[in-house]
Amino acid sequence: MRLLERLSIVAACAVALAGCGRSDDAFGARVHAYLLKHPEVLQEAADALHAKEEAQAVAMSEQAIDPNRAAIERDPRDFVANPNGSITVTEFYDYRCPHCINAAPAVVKLIKDNPDVRFVFKEYPIFGPKSETAAEAAIAVKRAGGDYLGVYSELMAARPLDEAAIARILSEHGIKPDVLQKPELQQAATEQLVATQQLAAGLGIAGTPAFIVGDTMIPGDQMDAVRAAIAAARAKAHKS
Repeated sequence: MRLLERLSIVAACAVALAGCGRSDDAFGARVHAYLLKHPEVLQEAADALHAKEEAQAVAMSEQAIDPNRAAIERDPRDFVANPNGSITVTEFYDYRCPHCINAAPAVVKLIKDNPDVRFVFKEYPIFGPKSETAAEAAIAVKRAGGDYLGVYSELMAARPLDEAAIARILSEHGIKPDVLQKPELQQAATEQLVATQQLAAGLGIAGTPAFIVGDTMIPGDQMDAVRAAIAAARAKAHKS
């Protein structure tokens, strides 16, 4: 029996009992007995509520995309893979976020398999100081013109991702770890990360990862949804 059908039974019971003049206690007892017999209704109701709230949040976020398009897609401080691509995808991520880590190999594959996809990386550390240090390291690599995509993959794969791992990854890519202590880098990184945090807040992004494809917001590591949005954007472009 579907959720709406089950809930309609509960509602019908309420109407019937009210019409018969039954007491609130009697109605409560009937509902209590029904829910004990069908406890899955509560989980289904909670799941439906969560899905509804998430859909409403996504809809509100999508309304904010167009006014913030330049900041989302064209901030020169961000690393961009396939910069000449005609379809832009932006990801907000944290190197210590398990869902971002899970999505990372698929992100790299998507970039390599789709040269027409212009992929914007938004450093969005929300998991504390170690995440901030990792983001600063990636910013240092970008500013030095290094292998950002390689560093992104290695930071996502590092276990544990601590200062020693970050220093090792930087060194392996020809960058001295002490660059993270330089005031110029610290100031630039702080300004960039604050700007990204403000942008995420304006877009209603509460967690990572979050992907934006055109006018579509995709929360979480839903890579199938990302690929579907890219396919839709590609089809739209071919029609125009």
